[in-house]
Amino acid sequence: MSHNKDAWVSQRAYSLWESEGRPEGRGESHWMQAMREFEQLELTKASPDGNDLIEKLKAAGRLMRIYDEPTLEVENERQRKAAL
Repeated sequence: MSHNKDAWVSQRAYSLWESEGRPEGRGESHWMQAMREFEQLELTKASPDGNDLIEKLKAAGRLMRIYDEPTLEVENERQRKAAL
């Protein structure tokens, strides 16, 4: 684990603990929640052009089909240009 991840998770878990009134015996659940939140944040990070996000969404099966394959119109336009 990187230092940044550990620091973020630690601070978030502490924040969750404080927001719940500092209950005893809930440290592990706060830590696990913070880990899940960090992982979700990592999944939503994108490169400046968004390509890595598109690949992550494809891998997760959450990207609409229109982006997976070229549309028929695009293919027809390519074929028309190639014939010219």
